[in-house]
This record gives sequence, C-alpha cells and structure tokens, in this order.
Amino acid sequence: LCRAVSPAIADCELSFIGREPIDAAKAQRQHANYVALLRQLGAEVIALPSEPDLPDSVFVEDTVLMFDDLAVLTRPGALSRRPEVAAIQQTVRQVREIVHEIQAPGTLDGGDVLRIGKQVYVGRSARSNQAAIDQLADFLRPFGYQVHAVVTRGCLHLKSAVTALDDETVLLQPRWVDRGQFADYRIIEVDDTEEHAANVLRVGDDLLMPDNFPRTRQRLLDAGYRVGTVDVSELQKAEGAVTCCSLLLA
Repeated sequence: LCRAVSPAIADCELSFIGREPIDAAKAQRQHANYVALLRQLGAEVIALPSEPDLPDSVFVEDTVLMFDDLAVLTRPGALSRRPEVAAIQQTVRQVREIVHEIQAPGTLDGGDVLRIGKQVYVGRSARSNQAAIDQLADFLRPFGYQVHAVVTRGCLHLKSAVTALDDETVLLQPRWVDRGQFADYRIIEVDDTEEHAANVLRVGDDLLMPDNFPRTRQRLLDAGYRVGTVDVSELQKAEGAVTCCSLLLA
C-alpha cells in the first residue's frame, strides 16, 4: 500500500535534520521508481492518490500498523499529520476486518514500530509515548504478540535506528539505540560513515535500501543478503526513508 507524493512535500514536518529545498517533481519520480521496484520484487501495489493538503502523506507507514490478524490506526505525534489517518482508514478497513485505533493521550508513529515475528518493538521517541505503547500491547496480546518499549536517542523513529533483515538478524545504528535491547538477534552495524543507513525494507527474501549507503550495503551483501537500491534523496530531505513509503499487508 503506497500513496503518491504530495505536491506540498516541501512543507513537511522535520525534527532531527535541517530544512533544505525539496523538488516535489523529482520526489514524485523517485517515489514512482520505488513503487516500480516493489513490483519487481513481487509485491502487488495498491497505489493511492496524493493528498495535496497533507505534505507528509507519502509516508503511509506512520498512519497504520498492519498485522496478520488486525490493523491499528495510529495517532501521530505531529499534530499536522493526524488528518493522514482519516485519509487512509477506509482503505485499511477494506483489507482488515479487525481495526483498532490509538486514543489520546497516546501518540504513535508507525515508524516507531518494528515487528519481528511475534515480537513487537516500539520506540519511545519524540513522536510515540508510553500511553500508546500500553494501548498497542492491549490490542495485540490476544493474538500472541509481545510488545517491548525501546528507548531511542537522536533520531526520529525506532526504524531510523534498527530494522530487521530476517527473523534472526537486525541492522542497527548504535548511536541511536543500544545494542543490548536487541541482544536476542544477530546484529550487523551500519558503517560509521553512513549515519542514516539502518532503515532497510524487507520484501520477502529481498532487501531494499537507499542508494547512498554503499558501505553498509556491502556489509549486507557480504552477509549473504540480496540488496536492491533506490534513489530517495528528495524523500530523505523530508526525513523519510524506504520503510515509511509503504505498508506491507502480508
């Protein structure tokens, strides 16, 4: 599930990076290439139209959590992003029978939620709080999921700092999250010179990552992974990456 880039993307929310000019037309072309790569990897893409009044709406992952049994509509930490949830909920209800919603005072961005099998790690970050983590744990407990709160530092979301390469391995940025919180997994660290390289999208047995982290990519290739790359430089200026531009339904 993807949404086209808003022509107003230059008005996006930013928390941990400085504002630079964003070429909306270039961002739209990059996103189209991203969607094409998802299709090449075997995904069937539901493509939603852009939302001109919602600058960050291309980052659909932040609005919904998809699980095998249910979906959870989030309540984003940035006030300007909350209308994005209303814009997507009808589509979500078409693909999941059980849909829960995070309620105030909880705030939760989907980029803070990392699922590895039945283990769900949630960043306590600038955008997500403990009240939302507690609600999520209540929603998921009947389905056998365990929810773990994870402290982050210096980054927007948990998945800025760590993503899963498979069910046994994570890619991690140790400056932004402590290794010990993922001690149950094999850990591959990003290259020291590629601060933002930990955000990698897993699609089946393939990985997709931005094309400007060649040293980290080589570490993954050396570990035996298949890794495709895509230019998302304009989306990165909006504090986005490859995981936040799609919702994987299965």
